Amino acid sequence: MDQPTPHPAPPGPEAQHDVCARCGTRAPDGAPPTWTCSVENGTRQYFCVDCARANLRAIEGRLDSAWW
Repeated sequence: MDQPTPHPAPPGPEAQHDVCARCGTRAPDGAPPTWTCSVENGTRQYFCVDCARANLRAIEGRLDSAWW
């Protein structure tokens, strides 16, 4: 509990906001507002609506996506 909270790096030009980190689905105009953003190990990951709905309990339990 005494560990500092890691802050994610700001997104750079190489950021993949338009690709689901779970299934690889691409969004043509960037991640829509219905996608879920998760910060894991200081890295932002985006998940499409279908993957987020299928893994809602794990997301709410703050499990890393490697566990789903």
